[in-house]
Amino acid sequence: MGRITVLALRVVIAMLLAGSLLIQTVMVPLLSADMDEAGGELGHLRIPVSLIVLLGLLSVEVVLVCVWRLVTMARLGTVFSFEAFRHVDIVMTAVVAAAVLVFSLGFVLAPGEAVAPGIVLMIGGAGVAVLGVALIVLVLRTLLSQAVARDVEAARMQAELDEVI
Repeated sequence: MGRITVLALRVVIAMLLAGSLLIQTVMVPLLSADMDEAGGELGHLRIPVSLIVLLGLLSVEVVLVCVWRLVTMARLGTVFSFEAFRHVDIVMTAVVAAAVLVFSLGFVLAPGEAVAPGIVLMIGGAGVAVLGVALIVLVLRTLLSQAVARDVEAARMQAELDEVI
């Protein structure tokens, strides 16, 4: 990976982390206060919705930190190692957790008349899309596994060739 590409990715990741921290510290409390002021059908949803949003942001932050580490490994040329699997597995777990949180949000918002059924359906569709991302990460993990296996095999064959020579 080129130096400019790594720098650009790190800038984007840093901006996303800063944005998620801003949302956690400013926007979620404002959302909670607005739901509390609305009262009625939304008042009782304040705590579950706030918790789901906070946990969702936490899962995004975990993914961003792991991607930062994988970008670093790619820059150093060590991404085709067994250490990379740990980061990819954490990413996959965090994405699945995010999908569960999206479905939970739909489940929390579904009863009553406070939220239109179409909105709940769109939230369910978003949950399916997030699960699709988890499946893409699984495919990429499989590709990483194949690349690591080939790298190990190439190193073994090179060692054998070195012994012969």
